[in-house]
Amino acid sequence: MKITGLNLDIIWKNKTENFQFIEKELQNLEGDIFLLPEMFSTGFCMEAEEVSDRNLESLEFLKKMAKEKNAAFCGSAPVEDGGNFYNRMYFVQPDSRVDFYDKRHLFSFSGEDKVYTPGKERVIVNYKGFRILLQVCYDLRFPVFARNNNDYDAILYVANWPEKRVGAWEHLLKARAIENLSYVFGLNRIGTDGNNLFYQESSHCFFADGTEISQKNGNLVTAELNIEELKDFRNHFQFLNDRDSFSIEL
Repeated sequence: MKITGLNLDIIWKNKTENFQFIEKELQNLEGDIFLLPEMFSTGFCMEAEEVSDRNLESLEFLKKMAKEKNAAFCGSAPVEDGGNFYNRMYFVQPDSRVDFYDKRHLFSFSGEDKVYTPGKERVIVNYKGFRILLQVCYDLRFPVFARNNNDYDAILYVANWPEKRVGAWEHLLKARAIENLSYVFGLNRIGTDGNNLFYQESSHCFFADGTEISQKNGNLVTAELNIEELKDFRNHFQFLNDRDSFSIEL
């Protein structure tokens, strides 16, 4: 399974221009999953009243792209739902089937927890023989929430993780792969946002042993995931059988 991530320099609060740029960048590409950063349509913005989707704009764009490319599209967007605002990660399949995950761990350092509502469900998507856990940015710092209970094969992280803390981002991505015997694909944005935070290119995909498997070409990051290779690795190194038993209250 081929995953392609777009290192996107998100245009601040401009959905139309972001949609047009994404479509242009991906127009001649093929793959199984296309991954977009956290809040790909607006940037990581706390003005939820101003920027949040009220008419499913970002979701409709993902549906359109998924149908045109005959591939899944995944990324997060600010959404208003039932009077609350969510940082919502969509996974849209070519047949328009939609799964979504609302970011559980809100970034209190930026005040995200004062504006958005935390999610209450851990979401795993089944696609092309892979079980995929959906996660957003700050979730990466909380390994208990991402613990593999033999229920997923890959984690997708989408993020706006600034350059000044990028070392933690890169180390934690590799750690999540090793400790969970899983593929981990982390897609970060690039450029400078409306808060003057700079984001360097730092997207990666790791195999279950911590080996980086991603290839980079311009703003694109690609990786080939092989379920049989992962099964063989897990059969040989059965570390998940020795994991601690616990449950999480959501």
